[in-house]
Amino acid sequence: MTRITVLLLASFGLAWAQTGTLELAVDQSPVGLDPHKVTAFASLAVVHQVYDGLLEINADLQLDPALAVSYEVSDDGLVYTFDLRRDVVFHNGRPFTSADVVYSLERILDPETGSPYASRFDQVAAVEAPDGHTVVFTLAEPFAPFLSNMEFLYVVPQEAVQEHGDLQQVMVGTGPFQLVEVVPDTYLRLEANPDYYRDGEPGVAELRFNIVPEGSTRAAGLRTGTYHLLPDVDPATATVLQAAPNVMVLEVPGLAYTLLGMNVTREPFDDPRVRYAINLAIDREEAVDAVFLGNAVPAGPLSDALADWALPTESFPCYAHDPERARQLLAEAGYSDGFSFTILTFGTRRDVADTAQVLQAQLERVGLDVEVNVAEFGTFVQDWQNSNFDAFVSLNGGSIDPDGYLHRTFITGGSTNVFLYSDAEVDELLEIGRTTSDMSARQSIYHELQRALACEGPIAHVNHGTLFSAHRAEVEGFQQIATRNLRYLRNATVR
Repeated sequence: MTRITVLLLASFGLAWAQTGTLELAVDQSPVGLDPHKVTAFASLAVVHQVYDGLLEINADLQLDPALAVSYEVSDDGLVYTFDLRRDVVFHNGRPFTSADVVYSLERILDPETGSPYASRFDQVAAVEAPDGHTVVFTLAEPFAPFLSNMEFLYVVPQEAVQEHGDLQQVMVGTGPFQLVEVVPDTYLRLEANPDYYRDGEPGVAELRFNIVPEGSTRAAGLRTGTYHLLPDVDPATATVLQAAPNVMVLEVPGLAYTLLGMNVTREPFDDPRVRYAINLAIDREEAVDAVFLGNAVPAGPLSDALADWALPTESFPCYAHDPERARQLLAEAGYSDGFSFTILTFGTRRDVADTAQVLQAQLERVGLDVEVNVAEFGTFVQDWQNSNFDAFVSLNGGSIDPDGYLHRTFITGGSTNVFLYSDAEVDELLEIGRTTSDMSARQSIYHELQRALACEGPIAHVNHGTLFSAHRAEVEGFQQIATRNLRYLRNATVR
């Protein structure tokens, strides 16, 4: 006996032909384009247009079909059988089959790929393609977030990887758009996929991602009509644009969070008392006002948008801003005279750069000597990946399941555990949390994890900001998603 879930194929067919170019302005160039390797928002914004997973997340944070049309789950929760679409071809003209899913998963799990998505699928014991349109995943043990992770199983053709070595400079997917031109640091151009499997989509003939580092320049271009859409707008600019004629400002509570990450293999961040003191020294409400103009909330390890999972930040004792207690803890750890360190960050996102400056001032109030190194974004990513930092300020994406926030970030050896953090009790809870199917039991586990990580973990979570985007009035069909995924660009049209 199996439990069967059928995904109804949504139809967003448009009544007119694909015409026109949708001009976007974004803050930075993609840092690579390989869907199994990239993590930067600038890269993922493009990846989402070119590649598909088996399922995808909609604006209501629910699962929709993508390359799969339905799935079955065995009673023991170990076997997932997906029925795949029959009408899909890659951008190179080859038909998509279940063998491509098998190859893509194996590539993600291959240590030589170095995929940050590997931990999302490491419970898969076997994957098989019994026929051209069926793929069967067998898990080593029950894995609660498995379906939500299907969004990240971007399917690629093996021959493209073999030809180019990786996919950092080329893109061959099944999605609504295909890559046709890259002018470094200027623009990236995608054209509509004429063989896309959803009738009437995409709604425009071309997407152009214009690289415009200055937020004021992006906003001015939107007001004049040079650009049609800004997928990410800082709060100050959003306030200005709300008064602009022929401009629509969208907003949704974001799942991403600003953070101060600490390298726990470097003194003094190897001492949990120091990490606790830093949390006490941070005034998150001040950051809400100074950086986000009130359009944010203090961030815990899980976004409060995950109402079934997140603990209120008031339950974390280190969130009670207390500089005096911070100084006492620093003295107990042997740093009564403070210490010096550098915060690595980047300047292309105003909220990130401003957060670094606010934290610098707050930490200096408790006697720390803090330098902020605003690096070029590519350099930041490289140093981040190599754990080449004392501390850094950045923005981390969220997920609809708590495992997506916590496991790969905090598990020993996790694919995004650049902090080099390792705690046996946290590791055990993370493993139990992802293999427990009972909702009440999972909630208890993730509550315990939040308490363990909030004050003494390698991340000082700062704020969850409101996610703003803006577009010209002539743009229709675009929706925001709290995950920052731009899947609804395929539904956008320009009148």
